[in-house]
Amino acid sequence: MDISGMVNRAKGLLLAPQNEWPLINEEKAGQVKVLLSWLLPLSLIPAVAAFIGYALIGSSVGFGIYLGSVSWGIKMAVLRLVLLIGGACITAFIVNALAEKNASEKNQDQAFALVAYSYTPICLGGIFNIIPSLAPLGLLVGLYGLYLLYVGQPPMMKTPQDKTTGYFVVSLICAIVVHIVLGTVLGAILLRRL
Repeated sequence: MDISGMVNRAKGLLLAPQNEWPLINEEKAGQVKVLLSWLLPLSLIPAVAAFIGYALIGSSVGFGIYLGSVSWGIKMAVLRLVLLIGGACITAFIVNALAEKNASEKNQDQAFALVAYSYTPICLGGIFNIIPSLAPLGLLVGLYGLYLLYVGQPPMMKTPQDKTTGYFVVSLICAIVVHIVLGTVLGAILLRRL
């Protein structure tokens, strides 16, 4: 997907998701294509912003302590990148595994596309990592991704309307648990020495 295609897709998802999801569903793109053409490029936004923010700008951790170094920036960038891509892969696997229990169509490619495209707001909001103290704003922007996941389940997973809310809630809980566990493990590995 070229840059203008990505911009149009992002605008469609953010401004008219009910119209964009059927278009995404028709593409029937495989996981690798969605990963390489959508999720990876978008995941670079928060990763590069985190590198710039934590390596060059730094952040205050209280009492006048200032953190900012190239190694800290690299660790934060890797953390963001692996958390987004790894989190999307694991969450998509779980969403697909839960499909049949929610009267939905089991399809790993569609589940991955659903999750990957739902990550669009969190990836775009990751630009706030460029100023570490504003990084929480990126999380607030990312909350719109929950709405995208909810709206995307019926067309992508063929979820009946009466099952959409339950499927969404279970998917949401699983996604939160995945990100907490993955973030904790990655944080312990990458950030053990400040």
